[in-house]
Amino acid sequence: MSSLSISLIRRPLVLLLFLSGLVLTACSACSPPVVETQAPRVQRVVALTSLSADIVHRLAPDKLVGMPESSLFKDNPKLKAIPKVSGGRVAPNLEKILSLKPDLVIGAERFHETTKTKLAELKIPCELFDVRDWQSLEALTRAIAEKVSADPQPLIEKYQAMRQNIPQNAPKTLVLVSRQPILSPNKNSWAGALLESFNIPNLAADLQGASPIQGYVSLSPESVLKANPEAIALVETPMPNSNILQEFSSQPFWQNLKAVKDKQIYVFDYYGLVNPGSIDAIESATQKLRQLANRQVS
Repeated sequence: MSSLSISLIRRPLVLLLFLSGLVLTACSACSPPVVETQAPRVQRVVALTSLSADIVHRLAPDKLVGMPESSLFKDNPKLKAIPKVSGGRVAPNLEKILSLKPDLVIGAERFHETTKTKLAELKIPCELFDVRDWQSLEALTRAIAEKVSADPQPLIEKYQAMRQNIPQNAPKTLVLVSRQPILSPNKNSWAGALLESFNIPNLAADLQGASPIQGYVSLSPESVLKANPEAIALVETPMPNSNILQEFSSQPFWQNLKAVKDKQIYVFDYYGLVNPGSIDAIESATQKLRQLANRQVS
């Protein structure tokens, strides 16, 4: 859910709202030392997505003063201690944001336009990003690094390391992110970009449709049977008691698929494959994609 955070739907579209000082010192032997200090342009950042919060915290932890509630950081005491400005499907709390006195707010395109408009009226800078591929992830990281006067290179190198030693001859794959409706990412999505970066043939890559989510297409059971993928990637959502494998296994067409017969079913977390979520989530998704590309069922 790039993106900066980029979201997905599931069960009657319930996941629609689920699925960024220079110090100059001059010294001369012929004159007194001169030190010119310019304060960093940004000192207090409120992030409206888990991904942008993670990036800011990794680049300049002292400058992240507000972020959304997220289960991704439940084991990170430093991020748990940062004030929360939103949670779940609730819109960001404008009063809470104002109380934190940010000089920059970072959000996601298509999700935080209203918040940006309100903040503009209050003269608070707000920038929105859309993370749909590796290039936009790197662009977001560089933009945030520039704002907080940090070096983005360690994170850029980490992203690049995730894409080293890409397997060849990966199976033809269909990603299924929900059962009702059956949704699959095409090439215009974060998930589609991940598959492409791992040389995994995405059977829905070039499909277009009337899905309410940009970058995803609706499929019928007949179209899934016709595609007959060699491997299937199922996406487990963060909803309570969710079990997407069980949902699809109960469908009459399921047992007729080649991937099912060959036991090439892989279950991914929603965060990482569908919604970037955090850097650790992305890394976990790439590790599982490597298993899929090598046909290693775990």
